[in-house]
Amino acid sequence: MKLLLSTFIVCLAYSICLLGAENQIEVGALLIVAMGASIFAKKFGLMDRLGEAVNQHPLFPAVASVVGVLITMTVFHNSHFALLMLATVLIYSIVCLGLNIQFGYVGIVNFAGAAFFGIGSYTAAVLATHTAIPHLLILVIAAIAAALIGSILIYPVLRTRGHYAALVTIAFGILFRNFLEVNDSLGGPQGLKIPSLTIMGWNLSNGIEIAGIELSFYIPYLIISLLLLIATFWLTRNLERSWVGLSMDMVRTDEIAASTFGVNIAHWKIVAFTLGNFVTGLAGALYGMMTAYVAPNNFTFADSLILVSIVILGGIGNPWGIIPAAAIVVILPEKLQFIQEYRFLLYAIVVILILLFRPDGLLPRRIREYFPSEIGRAHV
Repeated sequence: MKLLLSTFIVCLAYSICLLGAENQIEVGALLIVAMGASIFAKKFGLMDRLGEAVNQHPLFPAVASVVGVLITMTVFHNSHFALLMLATVLIYSIVCLGLNIQFGYVGIVNFAGAAFFGIGSYTAAVLATHTAIPHLLILVIAAIAAALIGSILIYPVLRTRGHYAALVTIAFGILFRNFLEVNDSLGGPQGLKIPSLTIMGWNLSNGIEIAGIELSFYIPYLIISLLLLIATFWLTRNLERSWVGLSMDMVRTDEIAASTFGVNIAHWKIVAFTLGNFVTGLAGALYGMMTAYVAPNNFTFADSLILVSIVILGGIGNPWGIIPAAAIVVILPEKLQFIQEYRFLLYAIVVILILLFRPDGLLPRRIREYFPSEIGRAHV
């Protein structure tokens, strides 16, 4: 427990310092510290020791993550930009949990993640602008819309495999963006404004003041994002541990062998693809209301690649790796703006170096134990 607590404190302090860094010297120094710490941890086997400690205290990572977000939110309570980045990290984590169901569980590579994210945002924009439907219900409707529109791809995805299935999703993503750009009723290339999220008459974009302390209007969005992330993580984690996750694992590992043993391949692919798109659309609707604006340029193929890179960087199939990977992908390019157009080059180099030293991602998925030592429980 001491190792876990000390690691949590160090990581929390580092995250707060990085999020609050404002000049190039601070950011550069923090990146060097991170690289040095990674080399040190690898050389002295700290990652293995942390893994063993987590096995002994399985609830600690979840509790520490929630506490870490709340502490960071408190530290930056009046910093709009820092809280926006933190909320974006949480929302991207929700999206990638949905992609993880598709990619990590049944092996469907979805390169149209940004398109389904955009479907949620545009659905929220249209309904919030032209109807009186409660905004919380709009979030659910937007998620259902993303799942239903995703059903258009079900047949070609089921009829193809591997690279060909990936090409189908790429084509859909490009088609979606072109549709938005030529559709004037959806704002065309200029996009649409979205009314802010309103709950029981309370507009979340209005300022908050508690005991004379002014709080950022991003705090309510951050709290809602955290709650949705907890719910989505709980869903995906329990899905993975259940017989449903076992069936999906069989589909991903060997479709022929799975069908031989009576597993319905098409059924589980449809379930995973639909559920993943539902989660993605839900996150897209919340993101659109938080930023109050959507445009086709926010949902390009490059954005889909960023989402897929988060899943790969975190460790395919492991929900725990998505949050730190999303933090790296979202925060690092913003903090490297002082080198302007070269920041994406440096960011790409950092990601490549991480995958070079850890080719299976930051937190690789562990092999499922079909006969665990603890009765009734399977560690993954």
